[in-house]
Amino acid sequence: MNRDLSNYRKVYQKEQLLEENIPSEPISLFKDWFNAADAHEAIEEANTMIVSSMGLDGYPKGRIVLLKEFDKNGFIFYTNYDSEKGKSILNNNRVSLTFFWPPLERQVIIKGIAEKTSEATSDAYFNKRPLSSRLGAMASSQSAVIPNREVLEENLKELEKTYENEAPKRPSNWGGFLIKPISIEFWQGRPSRLHDRIRYTLQTNDWLIERLAP
Repeated sequence: MNRDLSNYRKVYQKEQLLEENIPSEPISLFKDWFNAADAHEAIEEANTMIVSSMGLDGYPKGRIVLLKEFDKNGFIFYTNYDSEKGKSILNNNRVSLTFFWPPLERQVIIKGIAEKTSEATSDAYFNKRPLSSRLGAMASSQSAVIPNREVLEENLKELEKTYENEAPKRPSNWGGFLIKPISIEFWQGRPSRLHDRIRYTLQTNDWLIERLAP
């Protein structure tokens, strides 16, 4: 059945984003927006984001991952370095992160440079994960073609036996990426599609703040 999407409409009118009310650097604003999203009862995972990278096949690709840490240095998520995602980022470390919080009518787009986190940082996070998550990461050769689901389940069963009485160590091909931002754009929905868009662009010692037309 064909559906006419041309008449889908939403009125954006909850908040505004004005220059006189924003900080001189973007991380403080992101923290405020993230905390608001995290506290909102209609948002289940405020740390859900889209990581977009340029694939080895020359096509851009976005996928949902979870933000695990952020501060003035950047934004961290974890993955299998041998996955399609990991290989694409290691080949071209210019990536984009996108957050969208519909109940708040807010979006944040971050452009940045990715680098591996230190082994100590990756170890610390891996060891904090539930055992099932650690073994699940080890059981899956992420992005590889497999014949069926049973392969994964059998791999997991073997790992559960192996590590019944000892803690698994982090695989060397699994760890974090730190995205160091060079540009952060904040989008706030407004009436009549005249949305507020404020972009912070990293300069030598500070951030350039610009308003973009919607």
